[in-house]
Amino acid sequence: MAANGNGRVSTGNGGTGRNGLAKIQTQKRADGVCHDDSTPPVKAQTIDELHSLQKKKSAPTTPIDGIQGPFAAVSEEERSKQQLQSISASLASLTRETGPKVVRGDPAAARKSETPRAVSHHHVSPSISVSDSSLKFTHVLYNLSPAELYEQAIKYEKGSFITSTGALATLSGAKTGRSPKDKRVVRDETTEDDLWWGKGSPNIEMDEHTFMVNRERAVDYLNSLDKVFVNDQFLNWDPENRIKVRIVSARAYHSLFMLNMCIRPTPEELENFGTPDFTIYNAGQFPCNRYTHYMTSSTSIDLNLARREMVILGTQYAGEMKKGLFSVMHYLMPKRQILSLHSGCNMGKDGDVALFFGLSGTGKTTLSTDHNRYLIGDDEHCWGDNGVSNIEGGCYAKCIDLSREKEPDIWNAIKFGTVLENVVFDEHTREVDYTDKSVTENTRAAYPIEYIPNAKIPCVGPHPKNVILLACDAFGVLPPVSKLNLARTMYHFISGYTALVAGTEDGIKEPQATFSACFGAAFIMLHPTKYAAMLAAKMQKHGATGWLVNTGWSGGSYGSGSRIKLAYTRKIIDAIHSGSLLKAEYKKTEVFGLEIPTEVEGVPSEILEPSNTWPDKKAYKETLLKLAGLFKNNFQVFVSHKIGKDDKLTDEILAAGPTF
Repeated sequence: MAANGNGRVSTGNGGTGRNGLAKIQTQKRADGVCHDDSTPPVKAQTIDELHSLQKKKSAPTTPIDGIQGPFAAVSEEERSKQQLQSISASLASLTRETGPKVVRGDPAAARKSETPRAVSHHHVSPSISVSDSSLKFTHVLYNLSPAELYEQAIKYEKGSFITSTGALATLSGAKTGRSPKDKRVVRDETTEDDLWWGKGSPNIEMDEHTFMVNRERAVDYLNSLDKVFVNDQFLNWDPENRIKVRIVSARAYHSLFMLNMCIRPTPEELENFGTPDFTIYNAGQFPCNRYTHYMTSSTSIDLNLARREMVILGTQYAGEMKKGLFSVMHYLMPKRQILSLHSGCNMGKDGDVALFFGLSGTGKTTLSTDHNRYLIGDDEHCWGDNGVSNIEGGCYAKCIDLSREKEPDIWNAIKFGTVLENVVFDEHTREVDYTDKSVTENTRAAYPIEYIPNAKIPCVGPHPKNVILLACDAFGVLPPVSKLNLARTMYHFISGYTALVAGTEDGIKEPQATFSACFGAAFIMLHPTKYAAMLAAKMQKHGATGWLVNTGWSGGSYGSGSRIKLAYTRKIIDAIHSGSLLKAEYKKTEVFGLEIPTEVEGVPSEILEPSNTWPDKKAYKETLLKLAGLFKNNFQVFVSHKIGKDDKLTDEILAAGPTF
């Protein structure tokens, strides 16, 4: 092979190379240079200089409100200064009047350059006791992108890995679920008369002083770090009633989790963000002092509604932030005559909206995720004068036993940007094993709602037509579907019933009734009857219909009967959406007084009446009375709370319960 005019190699008579092959010789001619990708070298003198050319500066250009004239555009430095002043004020301690000196950017990058320049506003005046903390900077990593947060997590947080689909797998530490017994609410003039206190309430009280002790501990811990993550975001897709929240945390994982779960501001909205309505101080790596009054462990999640602040100590489980803010919305929204709801919500092509309530295992996620309908949200909503709106900007899905076949939308949403909590994966391929419970059964994925293909953006819709209460009745005595009048809707909404199948370790197979007021007792702040009265008023005003749907057993209790087929439940839900079920003929059941249809298209008529499906009628009656008794006992805690003029509403709700 001879070299040609283009300067090709030659394997002519140049001797023998290794293995007896002809030796390759290059005979490059002066005019045969290849110019395909030749460019002048970069002008950088050092590797750091080269790296600085790699990143394009992204600076917002939108003016801040209130600045007029030709010089309205605010400089990057001025805008940054205003943000830092606001963050410094958020991090102010009782012993530091203005908060710490804060500066933007990663301390690792700052160390390479000169000492960061502090904004003059943040200079701390000498006070009675000046500690070394007044000499240091707290670096603020402000509203980082998912890519930046990935880098921070992988570099600095042990247990953070990129999985085969691009999601970020991370660990929440010793706590892999919420700690409801460690949640406290400040009882003061603001909350004394408003909040639900006492028996059955999730609100465990603490005083203002103890809150401030814990706040000081959290703020001091955060200020002692080289860097903190700050997210400024929104709650509630209704622009008239959205809440501005600031989350200050020590972990990239927490920052990315909240970036996914809250509503993400546009660059313009971020520039005009101003002072937040509510602030979370997440110092979860640091324990509370167990000798502090009201503390029962080294974990404490504290809400102060007067100060509009939440403090987290001793738990790194990210769900505490999500549900803490949900509790706040349960307090703030009803004050505006907006009903906060622990529900799923979807909308048909014609604009008909349905709300889905249900405890764990009732099928709320499965039934509200419908490819023929738009998803407004999977968990938290508001119902106001403008219709319904999702509180959140993302979804927090359970991952245990997740499969592509059963939950394709969730499966496909687990990609770059998604946080995977406490999952187990193959150390080489990084493929997640969703059946593995080695860390916890409560494995979770947090992702933006846009990752669901049929999500409705913005996540708002008109007033609901149907309110669907789901119960997985393992006793097998509730009908597959029944239509509820307003009083019965309120009764079953306040009850929040489902039945769990007991563990079989000791051979116990008796179902266990579970009641959770308003289908979310752990998060409500006011008395359940207040939310129920608001629900009834809105349903009445906008003509919504209440339904009770049993996704549990038929033909006997768990162990003797069988689970109602999902295909039948879907047919029932379809008939509710289409409005055809409203036109059906109805008859009343005994004891619970429920109205059941005589026929539903695609569903065997005999299963619509539970007593038909039980071979042992005596056992059916005994089980029915047993469940009715459990309902009655559970409702005793709500009987003393009077609502409505002349207690008329209370009497109506009580009359809607089982009679026997």
